[in-house]
Amino acid sequence: MIEVEVRGDLEYAIRQLKKKLQIDGIKRELKRREYYEKPSVKKRRKAAEALRKLRKFNRMRRRQF
Repeated sequence: MIEVEVRGDLEYAIRQLKKKLQIDGIKRELKRREYYEKPSVKKRRKAAEALRKLRKFNRMRRRQF
């Protein structure tokens, strides 16, 4: 659940909400579900996501040493 506390500036609260949605990947997920995705395209997208995740993990691991 995403919560944004509104104290005064509504524009600031909207920007914070958009930032949290982007970080959680909710905006990307909604955009992806907007249209039907063929199984072959879905398979390629998942493979690309896995590769991207693996590269990020390797970069983070290299920084620790």
